[in-house]
Amino acid sequence: MNNDQLGTKPHYQILDGLRGVAAIIVVFFHLAEPLAPSRFANLVNHGYLAVDFFFLLSGYVIGYAYDDRWGQLTIGGFLRRRFERLQPLVIVGMTFGAIGFYFTDSTIWPLIHTVPVWKLIVVMLIGYTLLPIPLSMDIRGWQEMHPLNSVGWSLFFEYVANLLYALGIRKLSNRALAGFVALAGAVLLHYAVTSPNGDVAGGWTLNAEHMRIGLTRTLFPFFAGLLLSRVSRPTRIDYAFWWCSLLVAVVLLMPRIGGTDQLWLNGLYEAFCIIVVFPLIVYIGASGVVHSPAENRICKFLGDLSYPLYMTHYVLVYFYVAWVSNHKGITLWQALPYALLTVAGAIVLAYLSLTVYDKPVRAWLRRKLQ
Repeated sequence: MNNDQLGTKPHYQILDGLRGVAAIIVVFFHLAEPLAPSRFANLVNHGYLAVDFFFLLSGYVIGYAYDDRWGQLTIGGFLRRRFERLQPLVIVGMTFGAIGFYFTDSTIWPLIHTVPVWKLIVVMLIGYTLLPIPLSMDIRGWQEMHPLNSVGWSLFFEYVANLLYALGIRKLSNRALAGFVALAGAVLLHYAVTSPNGDVAGGWTLNAEHMRIGLTRTLFPFFAGLLLSRVSRPTRIDYAFWWCSLLVAVVLLMPRIGGTDQLWLNGLYEAFCIIVVFPLIVYIGASGVVHSPAENRICKFLGDLSYPLYMTHYVLVYFYVAWVSNHKGITLWQALPYALLTVAGAIVLAYLSLTVYDKPVRAWLRRKLQ
């Protein structure tokens, strides 16, 4: 059998659902962020850890889906499959970001109207590739490697992890992989407790500091997920989806630990969540049993929606952030109707992106790439 004839293994429905739960919390995190007086007082204080959770989920699913197939699968075949899965929504997210760019001119981005159209188009085309843009090409002013769709940075590191897996790390024995994961975990722990901000947030700028943070945040969770897929033996756990959803919400909504004089405490909390709690959640989720058709539909809907929601929601968040910046001093309760409207719009946009664009394009790509 060649790599194009490989079938698709059954999904872990609960893990799919948990990805959707985390994606929704990410949306709320990004909506709460511009209202927070500081990084110490965000209502969804650890929402950015959802990215680390996504990396761990991805490593687990990649190991489950591909680890035992390399006798029939080539590196090119693996990368084509990942391209087919990831790239269509990368392109649509960047396109939406470009379409809305000039309409977000505001007090927080006062120079947007000075950006020439040719530069916007160049940034969009580079964004299609997910290659980071240099600071000289930053057209928004937030020093992001993808200023048309902020979340693109994590997809860049997702591709890096996939490449490392395909090109060599997949060949490591379980013992060697465990050593690699332990070393990556030690690096992550060290960075978390010594971080100048007392957290692991970062990775979205093309400079040495953010590249280090991005790799640190990617290597442990992704390859810990791979190791977990190899060595764990899921059991049978009832109500796993609900317990795991609660755990994900508690971790991401937890208020800041410690203050400005004890930054390391918060870093220690975040490292503990990434190194211990997230693998535990994935293990429980993989061991879970879906008990009813309703629970199955919820997990499927959340799983289907998760990636489109993550890749398109920030396009609307830009409008929301611009509105908040133009209304200085606005309270949480005053902003709530607009935040909820943005959430509803993001879900609708994600669903349309999935059904009208992503599914047909992926089916077309599957035919063409074969």
